[in-house]
Amino acid sequence: MRARRFLPAGPLKGRIRVPGDKSISHRAIMLSALAVGESRITGLLEGEDVLATASAMRAMGATVERLGEGEWQVYGVGVGSLLQPQSPLDMGNSGTSTRLLMGLVASHPITAMFTGDASLSKRPMGRVIEPLSQMGAAFEASEGGRLPLTLRGASPAVPITYRLPVASAQVKSAVLLAGLNTPGITTVIEPVPTRDHSERMLAGFGAELSVDLDADGARVITIRGEAELKPQAIEVPGDPSSAAFFIVAALIVPGSELLIENVGLNPTRSGVIEVLRAMGGQIEELNLRLVGGEPVADLLVRHSALNGIEVDPALAPSMIDEFPALFVAAALAQGRTVTSGLDELRVKESDRLSVMAAALALAGARVEEREDGLVIQGTGGEPLSGTIESGGPVATHLDHRIAMSMAVAGLASRSGVEVDDTRPIATSFPTFEALLDGALA
Repeated sequence: MRARRFLPAGPLKGRIRVPGDKSISHRAIMLSALAVGESRITGLLEGEDVLATASAMRAMGATVERLGEGEWQVYGVGVGSLLQPQSPLDMGNSGTSTRLLMGLVASHPITAMFTGDASLSKRPMGRVIEPLSQMGAAFEASEGGRLPLTLRGASPAVPITYRLPVASAQVKSAVLLAGLNTPGITTVIEPVPTRDHSERMLAGFGAELSVDLDADGARVITIRGEAELKPQAIEVPGDPSSAAFFIVAALIVPGSELLIENVGLNPTRSGVIEVLRAMGGQIEELNLRLVGGEPVADLLVRHSALNGIEVDPALAPSMIDEFPALFVAAALAQGRTVTSGLDELRVKESDRLSVMAAALALAGARVEEREDGLVIQGTGGEPLSGTIESGGPVATHLDHRIAMSMAVAGLASRSGVEVDDTRPIATSFPTFEALLDGALA
């Protein structure tokens, strides 16, 4: 355990650059490893989750090498040519690595065992096992469809049409990645849009992929199998989920004016900016541009008087990872913020609804936990009392986003917020504490 007390401090000033987008980094490594030839990636997130993906692709035959900070070179083996891994694939804490790689392996004639840390081993994999089993893959999973599990890929796999029962970019991506090496057309029907990095990047690598709307407005995504992917040069934009912590910090700490450079603004990911603006947050987009098919801008964020709102549950898929940071903003707003439709947060690295409710209450916020969301009565900009007065520390349950959210809460408290363990932050944002300390200096 590495506890730290995050103390109230002066305003956040200057400019920072957050690490590369985690979702795009995972997919860049995987697809580069399936292209034939050399791909170059710049701006890659070098957190533990992405390194787990890199290690797994190496174990299945690709050459994945780091050239310098954020700069990587991948020599791919080609779709259909993954090799049998000689030992279990250790996914660490990464649910994204696990679910996407299960999709990749499912249509290759190999057997792979997936293992993970204590937190990941509690997370259900059944939602991915179901469609991949329909495609012909065989699974031996631990109780409740959890890790460790062994997957035997099908060769040839069977193309399916799969309608997503819950909004999940990971399930969608797993089926599309399995479809890469499946003869014929694999179709995913998505009633609620989720992040579309997989579709954008698969098309960029040369896969035959189309996206249409059906009569009910659902997205129908088709991919033609036995694809030949062409190597690419990929520039990974800054992660909006990582930027969210600094956006909220600058909004709630008086006197702050912070420029966050190179933030990805994919419309399926930028819901948190829309919600914070609706609450009164001053967030200005500068230098808007396209990088590798993804919209990117520099964000100028100024301290703002926030107002509580009712958050539209339809926005949840476009900001699912940002809710812990949003809950902190709500705790400092004027009036009541109501969130709903967040059942998905109960099966993340922790049960983020109950863990954030407990953490914020400990720090002095007024929170009501409901079945599918939180209701937060804000302080109207008055600092939270902090955990020192209530006998902290906050229990993060090995969840990196809980740790970072409560670190931000500490900046807008009277006595500081103590976080029980900051080590999990390294899974997604290894430079978080250094960047935060720099912006406060």
